[in-house]
Amino acid sequence: MSLSPSDRVAIAAHLHVLLRRRTGRVTDTEWMAVNEDYARAMVAFARERAAEDNAPELEEWAQRLERAWDAPLDQARQSFMESAMRTVAMRPGEPSARPAPGAAPGPGGKPPGGPPPPAGGSRYVGGLR
Repeated sequence: MSLSPSDRVAIAAHLHVLLRRRTGRVTDTEWMAVNEDYARAMVAFARERAAEDNAPELEEWAQRLERAWDAPLDQARQSFMESAMRTVAMRPGEPSARPAPGAAPGPGGKPPGGPPPPAGGSRYVGGLR
């Protein structure tokens, strides 16, 4: 079974809600979906509390999260940011708003690149906010 990164986030979110309701424990859903050590610690905690509180739903969702970490990801564990940066880089004719790594600061200590400041002092594009 192959999972998308959003599948892992969904499982982590469900386990988060169960842990919050049953134990009062607040967890970091996104970190649980991207950090295997943290996810496995939360799986162990959920299993411990499932046994103590006779809560089979905690055990079930702990197993699901554990299986999600054992399954390969569709995108070979590429981070969303890497994928987004590649997509932006492939757009023809659009200058990069981010300076190249190691680029020297521009005038006034600001990084080079990016859009010029708005004319007339307006913070909004085309006067819309």
